[in-house]
Amino acid sequence: MNLSVILIARDESANLKACIDSVATADECIVAEYGSQDDTLQVASDAGATVIVTADWPGFGPQKNRALQAARGDWVLSIDADERVTPALMAEIMQAIRSGDADAYEIPRLTQFCGRWIHHCGWTPDRVLRLFKRDAAVFSDDLVHEKLVMKSSTPMVRRLKNPLLHYSYPTPAHYWRKLERYSHDWAVQRHARGQTTTMTRAALSGCTAFLRSYVFRLGFLDGAMGFAVCTMQAQSAFGKYFELYCLERQNEKS
Repeated sequence: MNLSVILIARDESANLKACIDSVATADECIVAEYGSQDDTLQVASDAGATVIVTADWPGFGPQKNRALQAARGDWVLSIDADERVTPALMAEIMQAIRSGDADAYEIPRLTQFCGRWIHHCGWTPDRVLRLFKRDAAVFSDDLVHEKLVMKSSTPMVRRLKNPLLHYSYPTPAHYWRKLERYSHDWAVQRHARGQTTTMTRAALSGCTAFLRSYVFRLGFLDGAMGFAVCTMQAQSAFGKYFELYCLERQNEKS
């Protein structure tokens, strides 16, 4: 078996069919699911995926490792439910697998925000390490912002050219929901590690994030939508540190 596609899903019925259809030429598609209140399970099964229902939610990294452990292909492509693999990218992936001259490949990702593709703001180029030999890597144990960790100290990593399409934020509400979840998980994880912060740090993080994305990463070239993206990124940077700050205050009171 050449290629296994893995993804994790919860309440993703609106996205799953298009996602799974985009990788239909892969040898298998594995969906690790937990706690969905919609038709995620049925949609994934009807689309031809192998569905693994997990008993708990251990975080993004551990959940992806569960899907990885079920993969049988020599190569693994890890994607999210709101991502799409174009025919050109799939052809490039299969060519890379046939060549066998690397342990893993980074894929450029192009993200859409409220119906518009964002080409700056630090979102592009967004190279993500997603294609790898099954035995060459695992996911980190991070609750959020998990990373693919190569087992070798000197892995051969190359880059593909065709983009992975990311339909992450169809409306501002989608961004806020994801921000709330990520900020909470990030703060809980950092708090458990003993990290502390201050309100000054939270404010500076927000200001710095806006300047970096809007000025230095040319977010202004994306027009009004670029301004919106950079403003939301600033709020995201502030929000996660503010949540950590609140966790510290709660512990002090208890």
